[in-house]
Amino acid sequence: MKFRPLGDRVVVRRTDAETKTAGGIIIPDSAKEKPMEGEVVAVGAGARADDGSLVAMELKAGDSVLFGKWNGTEVKIDGEDLLIMKENEIMGVIEG
Repeated sequence: MKFRPLGDRVVVRRTDAETKTAGGIIIPDSAKEKPMEGEVVAVGAGARADDGSLVAMELKAGDSVLFGKWNGTEVKIDGEDLLIMKENEIMGVIEG
């Protein structure tokens, strides 16, 4: 199924959390926190300004992004866990 978010919404796939600490300690599944990094899967057309004009999205599919721990709505599309959030909930793009 294809999914296209509306307005200024973005669909994000969380990246896998690290299973080891920098010191080599393995983190069990029950102690892992949800990662706050992800990859943009799809973006909407953009938000509407007060005058009715379309404000283009800064993000594009494939961008690696950083977002808040509790941001977004978790959904399951084609058996895959994804997040849908507004573009302004994303803190920034990870480059490099």
